[in-house]
Amino acid sequence: MIEQILQADRLLDVDQVAQARGMYTRVVELDPGNAIAVVGLARCALADGDDRGAHLLASRALGIDPENDMARRMEARLAEILAARGEPVERPSAAAMAGSALATAGSAQTLPPSSGAGDLPATVAHKSLLDRLRGR
Repeated sequence: MIEQILQADRLLDVDQVAQARGMYTRVVELDPGNAIAVVGLARCALADGDDRGAHLLASRALGIDPENDMARRMEARLAEILAARGEPVERPSAAAMAGSALATAGSAQTLPPSSGAGDLPATVAHKSLLDRLRGR
C-alpha cells in the first residue's frame, strides 16, 4: 500500500489532484485505519480550496493516529484559519492531548467565532500559532 501512497503523493505534487484523490481513496477503502492516506485526502481537499473538508479529514486522521505530526499541524492551522473567519470549529481530542490551548483535554471543543486578528491584543496578533500555544 505504501507504493500507492507514494504514487498519490507524486501526483499531488504535480497538481494531479483528482488522480491523487482516487489513489488515496482506494487505499482508505482497503485500509480505513490508514492515517497517512486520510491526510493525503485532506491535502487534496486543501488543493481544491475546501478548508472545512480538509480540516475534517485532518481531524479524522488524528482520530486514527494521534501521533501523526502532519495531521496535527494541518488540523491546528486549519482550525486557526476557520476560527479567524468566524466559523465554529470542532477540535478533536487528539489536538487537546497534544497540548493545544484551543481545546480541552479528552473532549472536542467548539471555538467561538472570531473576526480574526482584530479581536486579539496587538501583542498576540503578531505571534505565531506555535508561540501562542506555548504561552510565549
